[in-house]
Amino acid sequence: MIKNPFLTLQIIFSRIFSPARIFIISFAAVILTGAVLLWLPFSASKGQLAFIDALFSSASAVCVTGLAVIDIGQDLSLAGQIITIFLFQCGGLGIVTFSVFFFGMMGIGVSFKGREIIQTTFLHSPKTDFYQILRSVFIFTFIIESIGTLLLLVRFARDFPFWRALYISIYHAISAFNNCGYSLFSNSLIDYSGDYLVNATVIGLIVLGGIGFVVIHEIIYRLRGLEKRLSVHTKLVFITTLVLIAGGTILFYFFERNHSIKNFPLDTAILASLFQSITARTCGFNTVDIGHLTNHTILVLIILMFIGASPGSAGGGVKTTSAAILFLIIWNRIRGSEEVNVFNRTIPREISTKTIFIIFASAFSVALITSVLLFSGAGNIATVESRHLFIEYLFESVSAFGTVGLSLGTTPNLDPFQKLAVIILMFAGRVGPLTLALSLTMRPDKKTLSYAEETVMVG
Repeated sequence: MIKNPFLTLQIIFSRIFSPARIFIISFAAVILTGAVLLWLPFSASKGQLAFIDALFSSASAVCVTGLAVIDIGQDLSLAGQIITIFLFQCGGLGIVTFSVFFFGMMGIGVSFKGREIIQTTFLHSPKTDFYQILRSVFIFTFIIESIGTLLLLVRFARDFPFWRALYISIYHAISAFNNCGYSLFSNSLIDYSGDYLVNATVIGLIVLGGIGFVVIHEIIYRLRGLEKRLSVHTKLVFITTLVLIAGGTILFYFFERNHSIKNFPLDTAILASLFQSITARTCGFNTVDIGHLTNHTILVLIILMFIGASPGSAGGGVKTTSAAILFLIIWNRIRGSEEVNVFNRTIPREISTKTIFIIFASAFSVALITSVLLFSGAGNIATVESRHLFIEYLFESVSAFGTVGLSLGTTPNLDPFQKLAVIILMFAGRVGPLTLALSLTMRPDKKTLSYAEETVMVG
């Protein structure tokens, strides 16, 4: 019997290009395309960028990280800056999301893999109103970014000519909502640390972009009476987000009240503490000099950056739900329960196992890249004199993995090899360590053998 060669190729293609691999390849392709565009002379304002800097900038934009080895507002031309807007907009929503959306608009059917990628990107469980949710994502994104632009324009129009103020407002609104943190100002938003309108607008954009589209969708539908109850996922995200924001704000103010914010009026000091607490989890904007923070505050920011945003959002990190489930695992075990129970529901053991894997893989990735930066960056510097590099490289690595973009001033000083290492970590942080691991699995459908059980001492 002669097999259909086209059918055979389709089967082979289907096995090689799993949804996880398609998701990763799409990000890699856009990063390389963006790198080439930023590398071309028309994208620079002061001379052509080195390719490694163009690649770093493209990766940082697509992975919505915000770490910068160049001054975006000074070193890139208008064309180069507009390219970065498209890069972090695509990176925030997901490249596959754009393709599926436009295919749907043109009446072209979407493959099962395309649906699966979108489902895992934005939804915690399969939904029947797939296209409606996808359309809502784009409509919501456009509305929120437009409102953010108008609010920022009200303030920036006082400092710049109208068209320049409009452009700056558009850039920062899109950057904030997609949790990128790229800014046209050399010192980010430090000049607006006490401005209520700028702070409130950017905070709102960051939170809405980092809380997850499915959460926003459920809350809106619940308020409209179209949902009977909020899912456990939405409740966990909402409560964890509030706890992290409040806890981060209080700790930042307590640790910095006699240091970086001691000369601020009380309201500005509280506003700066709130802003840093929010931006540390998802975005790279800052209203105080991060390089002047105390060690206590740096530790708090590292924890917030590692946790990151929520699933189905533009942010990175291990995600708020992972932090919440890990806490619940510990809490339920202390209470003597083998199950993870919350809100009168039991979290599947598969999710608990997945959570532990994600946190361990993330910590291992950060430790690995931090080690690479240390080994390649210390050079011939004396041990005592290079001691500060550990905290700087650790902070840089966690910021890259969490796609945050905050830095202690280390990023511009990285050598090409270190920049490449950070690029890899930014990529892993955006696509997720679990997705990356699945894409590297040669036969994810292969059944594993089970042998006789034998205990091992742990703890």
